[in-house]
This record gives sequence, structure tokens and C-alpha cells, in this order.
Amino acid sequence: MSETGEEWQVARRRKGAARKTKSLQVSSTCSQEELDLGKTVKRIRDTVSELRCEEFWQGWKGSAALSKPPENRDTEGPADQLGSSKDGKLCQQLECVCYGLGSFSSCVSARFQLAMLLLLLDAGQIPLKDCSVYDPAFSSGERAVLRELGLTVLTENEEGKRLVTKPTLFYLMHCGKALYNNLLWKNWSVQCLPLMILIGNGFNGMMDRTVGREFQRDYSYIAQAVSVCEERRLPCPSRLIDVFSDTAVITFPIGSLNRLPQSTWAEPPEPQYQHCSDLEIIQRETQS
Repeated sequence: MSETGEEWQVARRRKGAARKTKSLQVSSTCSQEELDLGKTVKRIRDTVSELRCEEFWQGWKGSAALSKPPENRDTEGPADQLGSSKDGKLCQQLECVCYGLGSFSSCVSARFQLAMLLLLLDAGQIPLKDCSVYDPAFSSGERAVLRELGLTVLTENEEGKRLVTKPTLFYLMHCGKALYNNLLWKNWSVQCLPLMILIGNGFNGMMDRTVGREFQRDYSYIAQAVSVCEERRLPCPSRLIDVFSDTAVITFPIGSLNRLPQSTWAEPPEPQYQHCSDLEIIQRETQS
């Protein structure tokens, strides 16, 4: 039983099943009147307070390295470029993008994941307005709640195809492999990859759960990234296994990227997924 009085009885989600559920929610109607904005915001903030007192949060806070002093920027990624300088001013500010959070007003897991996002923003001193969130499953009421919390709600389904121009934290809890693959493709260069910190499903776990030939064919950018990224597993208590299982911090050290042949980066083709029967993400053309 959690401190909010809700029992943890949510079954472990299969990736395909999770995406199908969200697809159905896109076409459903949930008017803003059906969601009490004040009560929903309070429930989220109560969940933030609950997580802040959890021992495993300290492990997340430390492993995410969101407040580490700046080091050599020629060799380190954004997780090592943050923190305060000697005069107390922030040296380099992260942006944040969150995809695929789910319907947090009705799903306990999604609410806890949103609460964790808010804790990470606070730990990294990332202004709430600098965190952009999107999920086609959001109702109008949920979008209003996110704005009330101070977050920026995106209006377009980017399918993960966002080019980074500055250090950016991507929060991708239990998102489909195609979304990760699209994000990597859009930033497939030694200039862009080191600017990203990913918090989401570990690449090694994705690879282990997918047939090797299909993984190489359909998710080639994840397959290539496995050998050059740094993946640090985040702790997860047993009672929250459906919320935070298989979560890692993934970064791309420039030293590792430079060991790859230059041909690796030449004209990367956009992923098509024509062989995928269950893509695990909602695409723009299928969104209603």
C-alpha cells in the first residue's frame, strides 16, 4: 500500500500491450470538466512528496548526475557539464523533453512517472517551462494540469524526431523502441549524440528481448548505439516494479563515438518500419 492509499496491483506491461492501450485512448473523449484540475494537481504534488522520501530516489538523483560540477567539455557529455560554478551560477542549462507519459489522471504508474520527472527537474535545476511534454493520449484536462504545473505542452506529435541543439534530458519511460530509434536517427552525429541524456528503458534490455535479426533490421540505430553508449541502471523498489523497472540513464561519451569509423555517420536513412506489425508508438498519420 502506498502513502496515497492505493494498492499496487497493476500487472506488468508488455510493450506492445502498453502502446495498444494508449492508441485506444487517443480516440476516446475525456472533457476538461471530467477532471478536477485542483485535485489532480494536489494528487501529483502529494506523489512528488512521497517519492522524495523514498530511499531509491537518492539513487536516482545520484545516478542521473544532474548536478555534477562541470568538467572537460571536449570529452564529456551534458551530464558532466551541469552544476554551479564557483560564483554559484549555473554553468550550462539543460532542456528537457518527455514523450509517452500516458494518462496520468487515471493511471497510477503514469502519475508516479510524472512525479519522478518533476523531482528530476528540481534536482537538475531545470525550469519547469523548459520541459516540453507530449503524449497523444493526453486529454484536454490533462494538458491543462500539465500547464498548471508549469510544464510546456507540445501540440505536435514529433514521433521522437527532435534535433537537439543544446544539452537535453529526454524522459522516455516505457516508450516504444521506434521512438528511441527515431530520436537517435535525428541526432545521428558526433555533434548531437553527446548533447543527450536519456532516462528510460535500457538499450541492452531492448536488444535481449528482441529477435536479433529483427532488432538489427528495424531498430538499427539502437543496435549501433548499444556498443558506444554508457548505460547506468537506476534502482527500483519491488512494489514499484511496474512503474520504474528496467530504467537506465543513457549517455553518449564523445570518446566512444570517435572510435567508430566516419562512414557510420554518413547520410543515415530515416527509419521506415515497414516490417513492424506492432510499432509500439502512435504515428501522426494514425492519430485521430
